[in-house]
Amino acid sequence: MEKVEIEKRILYLRKIINDANYEYYVLDNPTLTDQEFDKYLRELEVLEEENPEFDSPFSPTKRVGGEVIDRFKKVRHKIPMLSLPDVFSLEEIHDFNTRIMKENVEPTYVCEYKIDGLSVSLHYEKGNLIFAATRGDGVVGEDITHNVRTIKSVPLTLKEPIDIEVRGEIYMPKKVLEELNEKRKEKNLPLLQNVRNAAAGSIRQLDSKIAAERKLDTWIYHLPNPEDYGIETHEDALKFMKDLGFKVNEKANRVVTGIAEIEEYVKETSLKRSELPYEIDGIVIKVNRLASQKALGFTSKYPKWAVAYKFPAEEVLTRLTDIVFTVGRTGRITPNAVLEPVIVMGSTVKRATLHNEDYVLMKDLKIGDIVSIRKAGDVIPEVVEAKLERRDGSEKEFVMIKNCPICGSILEKKKDQVDHYCMNKSCPARKVEGLIHYCSRKAMNIEGLGDEIIEDFFNLGFVKTIVDIYSLKEHKKDLIELEGYGTKSVDNLLLAIEDSKLNSVERLLFGLGIEGIGDKTALLLAKIFKNIDGFLNASYDDFQNIRDIGPTLAENLYEYFHHVDNIGLIEELKNLGINMNYLGEPEKHHDLISNRRFVLTGTLSFMDREELSALLESYGGMTSSSVSKKTDVVIVGDKPGSKYEKAQELHIEIWDEEKIKGIVDAL
Repeated sequence: MEKVEIEKRILYLRKIINDANYEYYVLDNPTLTDQEFDKYLRELEVLEEENPEFDSPFSPTKRVGGEVIDRFKKVRHKIPMLSLPDVFSLEEIHDFNTRIMKENVEPTYVCEYKIDGLSVSLHYEKGNLIFAATRGDGVVGEDITHNVRTIKSVPLTLKEPIDIEVRGEIYMPKKVLEELNEKRKEKNLPLLQNVRNAAAGSIRQLDSKIAAERKLDTWIYHLPNPEDYGIETHEDALKFMKDLGFKVNEKANRVVTGIAEIEEYVKETSLKRSELPYEIDGIVIKVNRLASQKALGFTSKYPKWAVAYKFPAEEVLTRLTDIVFTVGRTGRITPNAVLEPVIVMGSTVKRATLHNEDYVLMKDLKIGDIVSIRKAGDVIPEVVEAKLERRDGSEKEFVMIKNCPICGSILEKKKDQVDHYCMNKSCPARKVEGLIHYCSRKAMNIEGLGDEIIEDFFNLGFVKTIVDIYSLKEHKKDLIELEGYGTKSVDNLLLAIEDSKLNSVERLLFGLGIEGIGDKTALLLAKIFKNIDGFLNASYDDFQNIRDIGPTLAENLYEYFHHVDNIGLIEELKNLGINMNYLGEPEKHHDLISNRRFVLTGTLSFMDREELSALLESYGGMTSSSVSKKTDVVIVGDKPGSKYEKAQELHIEIWDEEKIKGIVDAL
């Protein structure tokens, strides 16, 4: 067969197989038999292997997995992936509808299932899948393309050669989780607790073969920029995405008008929820007309034109076996319920916070009580009440402790507060605060080491110093045996710790917690000194000669980097392989931006404020959250707040959206 004919045959086979995948996984209406499909796929595999010049990353043969990455790359969303505000009752849905009516917006909505899975953003160029990313913090996610390619319902090539981004949910069907756990049980492996965690864990595998074996699926439900395609309603956006080849939940989605039809949808869905082949944890209600969505706008966190109704939490009974106390980073003492393990909404619950002494007394909880547990918002374990009728006299009264469980200092109650505090500044809990800061998002950004986990690890003796974080791998077996942990979660945590070693040095500088050094100042310093040795060799005058570094900050920096303990810490971190160099782009110059201090207020239509702040800083500008006499320019978007008025009072230069957009476009 000639090369031209081979190429034609390869393209023909790819089309047949792509169409068959679409019919089977999206339409649920296959026309090819399994035998025919396997025959065509095998022929394509052979032709591609023998003719590598015709290989393509968009071939259906690439779905079987096999790509292994060494880490997840960060991806910045051009349009932020905002979450939705939660409501938990029909009354709150009524309130939402009332707010819409007050804005003179047509009360026509689209109701959709809230799928219990992992949010994903899919990007296509000329109809081909280029990359896929998680939501992350809404601004920055992770590139999971190698795993998403293995999901059969995600088209590698669209029915039209267009550039587009769509968003949806990756999920694991209930049956797949059951089958997976049966196999894991046979191998004496820890069982996966619920479909949400199973989907998230599967999609964050470095080896795509594992994700391919997990039989993940998708529902696509959001088009971020519908106006680019001449679309006027969310309903039309769903149809548009379906016509391109995406799996859209047509049977579940419904256009409704008014509160009565919303209530009917909620009632119907609640009754059929348990019969669905996938988990849903609520219902999403969106204003249908896109012009109305735009008119309603956004808060800083959420769109005003949509809500997520969460189903009432499932309650189960278990025994309260003990109440233990932890110390927060501010010294706050928190009582915590130790529970006989119980499964709530698909996951095992062993502990729940009891907040403070008044909370425990109000609920009249005693050690040994049978208590009801639910997950608030289907997520956070909560003790609802003690079952008084189940008491037999063996229960023990709750007694609030008088001394700090960490350092033994006498606890104090601050005026007009319900919480008890350890006031000892030398208490090890203060060290916990430093560890939390080091691992936080703007510092070393170690996913999985949140406040409570660090406190637990500190109290258990695993992590007492920053250096100990990088020794956690030596305690892997012990960590796996802890309540609420498992092999996969520990592996992900250890991977995140290793990833943190690759951060640019400004994150380390901020994470060290030098008094007065925020994340923006840390970035400024990193660009100037380039690496940690520059700080160690700098004099007091070197620091003070930097713009925006006054005598106090200069002294803090000089003393920190010339203290023997801190020099030793940095040497230890070097030996652990922590990056000590600035990895960002060299600072660029612009006459209107460089060496000037900016404050942003209001909403910008062409770029989100965080993205604009980063752009200004890359050109040597400084951004601040408040207006003062030191401010050079206030950038004003739609609906500016009091910062705009203060800028006028102080006669500070003001740029409107047209001006800043012109400057940005010219960069």
